[in-house]
Order: sequence, then C-alpha cells, then structure tokens
Amino acid sequence: MVSLFSLPNRLKLLVVKKRVTLTFPKRYIQMPIAYRLAKDFNVAANIIRAQIAPNQVGKMVLELLGDIDQLEAALDWMRSQEIQISLTSREISIDEEVCVHCGLCTGVCPTEALTLEPSTFKLNFVRSRCVVCEQCIPTCPVQAISTNL
Repeated sequence: MVSLFSLPNRLKLLVVKKRVTLTFPKRYIQMPIAYRLAKDFNVAANIIRAQIAPNQVGKMVLELLGDIDQLEAALDWMRSQEIQISLTSREISIDEEVCVHCGLCTGVCPTEALTLEPSTFKLNFVRSRCVVCEQCIPTCPVQAISTNL
C-alpha cells in the first residue's frame, strides 16, 4: 500500500479533508478507531475532541485526511460497525459586542485560530484555522463565543 504522505504533489489532488463527529455504541468503546482508519484505509485521523468512558456511548470529533475513495470506504466501514457519523458543518461565532478581549479562549485553542493582536490586545479569529472543537465556548467568561448551526 502506498502511504498518503509519500505521494508526489501532483497526485495529492484527490486528497480531501473532512471533519466528522462519531457516536459509537458502548460495545465499541475499546475499538481503536484511529488506528483502523490509518492501517486499513490509509486515512489520517486527527482527534480533536473525545468523550469516551467504559460502559457509556462514546463521542469523538475527528478531522480525517485521505484519498476521497479511501475516505468514503472508511466512512462506509464505520457505518457498517453501527457508528453514527455526522459531518460537522458548524462554525464558531463570536459576538464582538459582548467579547471583552480577555484572551482566555486563546489559551485553549489547539489550532491557534484565536489569538490576541499583539499591538491592540484585541481578539483575532482566523476561521479557516478553526476545527470547531468548541473548547473555547466554556472558557469564555462573558459567553461571547457560541456555535452557529
């Protein structure tokens, strides 16, 4: 199998990125989902957020990267395993009138989509870097951050 990351640039045109939320039954909590995606389908899985506990329904937000056909095959396989998949189409929304630019959200943002402008100390949000992990939402003391469906 050819690794996704060893392909020449001209062949990477079919590579796509999808952000998904997985909800899987209690009996699949022990299944190594990210490992199976990489090994069986050559799909890279970046775990953005996970809530997994023994004997409970599990939830994981993943950013998947791979060839479009392999990615679709991986999604089909997960569905066959009774794993519910929802494509993430939400976005983070910041209410500029409520935000006090305290910077607390910047400390929890894993992709640095939220930063403070060094010269003005104003919050700067780069939407293209945001993976909608929602870690900033509970951190905001004035509830200026929410998800927009």
